[in-house]
Amino acid sequence: MKDNLVSILKTKKSTIVKKWFELVVNSYPPDTASFLKGQKDQFANPVGHTTKKGLEAVFDEVVSGMDRDTIVAFLDPIIRIRAVQDFTPSQAVGFILDLKFVIREKLKKELKSAPVQAGLAEIDANIDRLCLIGFDIFVICREAIYQLKVSTERDKIYKAFSRAGLVTEISENGPGSPGA
Repeated sequence: MKDNLVSILKTKKSTIVKKWFELVVNSYPPDTASFLKGQKDQFANPVGHTTKKGLEAVFDEVVSGMDRDTIVAFLDPIIRIRAVQDFTPSQAVGFILDLKFVIREKLKKELKSAPVQAGLAEIDANIDRLCLIGFDIFVICREAIYQLKVSTERDKIYKAFSRAGLVTEISENGPGSPGA
C-alpha cells in the first residue's frame, strides 16, 4: 500500500518540492519572497538555496526514511534562519505542515485509489514528526538568542556599574575578610 504512494511521491518530487518551496518563500515579505524565488545563484541567495536544498532532502526523508540525524542536518539551517527573524513559532515551523496540503493538491487523481489513500496516513504521521523536530530546533535556536541577549545586557550593566565605581573585587577569602 505505502510502496505505491512512495513511488508516486518520488515521481512527483520536483513538482511537490517546487510548490512547497513557493509556499515557504511566500511566508516572507513580498520583496524578500520575489528575491528568494527569482535569484538562482547560491552565493547571491544563500537563504533560497539553503531552503530549496533542505526541503528536497527533508522530503526524501518523509517519503522513505525519517532518519532524525539527516532531518536535523537539513531542517536546522532552514529553521535557524527563520528563528532569527520576526517569525512567531507557528510561522517559523508551520511551513512543514504545508507539505500535507501540497501532497494532496499534487496527488488529487491518485488519492482516489484506496491503496494510495492508505499510505497517506503514514506520510501524514511522518510530516507531524517532522514538525515536532522542527519545533525542537526552533526552541533551541530561540533559547540561544535569548541567552545571548541576557549575557549582553548583564555585561552592559556590569560595565556601567564598574565605570561608576559600584563594583569591587571580592578577595579569595570571601566578602568582609581582610584584603577585600
